[in-house]
Amino acid sequence: MEYINSRIDSINFENHQVFIKRDDLLSKEFSGNKARKFYYFLNNDFKDIKKIISFGSPQANSLYSLSVLSKIKNVKLDFYVSHIASFLKENPQGNYKEALKNGANIIEIQKDDLTSQEYVEKKIIKDEKDFVYIEEGGRVKEAEYGIKILAHEINTWIKENRKENLKVYLPSGTGTTALFLQKHLEVEVLTSPCVGDENYLKKQFLQLNSDETKHPTIIKTKKKYHFGKLYKEFYEIHLELLSQTNIEFDLLYDSLGWLTLIASKYFQENEILYIHQGGILGNESMINRYKNKYL
Repeated sequence: MEYINSRIDSINFENHQVFIKRDDLLSKEFSGNKARKFYYFLNNDFKDIKKIISFGSPQANSLYSLSVLSKIKNVKLDFYVSHIASFLKENPQGNYKEALKNGANIIEIQKDDLTSQEYVEKKIIKDEKDFVYIEEGGRVKEAEYGIKILAHEINTWIKENRKENLKVYLPSGTGTTALFLQKHLEVEVLTSPCVGDENYLKKQFLQLNSDETKHPTIIKTKKKYHFGKLYKEFYEIHLELLSQTNIEFDLLYDSLGWLTLIASKYFQENEILYIHQGGILGNESMINRYKNKYL
């Protein structure tokens, strides 16, 4: 599978022009930041590899993307999760549903006071052979391969359009995409934490690059949010973005990302290139939850 340079749209939101890098449109099957993170594996031979092993949430974007990758490469996917809600088991939807369609083996584990990562690394992969192990969210050094291509596309666009005052923004989970983008971009990368706080995000950066001078700039969120929990303001800005831009964004990352960005000085003082990292497949279940709670 090949994908081409994703286009950049110009939108107007909250009376500000913002450029949107449409990585959500890279490919029907393999899009968003996971397409960039996993492009190394997609583009390289899987000789002697029989299985992909990873872990995370049963509604993770990485679960669906890895299920596509395993299907393309004709290998098995074992994806370990700490818990699958009974409702989701009985009513599969979103990333979970599509991953099952692609043949993913989603394994609910008993962690024995271990984190999911500790469980997989201590009890699973030590006994496996002929596999590729990919950490949660694609936090692997191989992710740099595809993210470097993304950075090259953005650098070229900046030069062609003379956007010297531009800042690149994207919300972060593990921060892998933001970190490798900053390494290869000629402009400042801004990001904000969506899974933990800024200290969590800094620790994620340090696992892949100990040089803090080359880390992205972290914009703190206005208040502490718990990942996956419903917040009315997330749903409201999601609807407002859809109304003003006619672009659907992800409810988990992008809603918090936009709220944080528009409250920052950067939104007022700089041109912004926002990277749309996909993930909207998970919106189906999130929207149902929001409607049940608030409508």
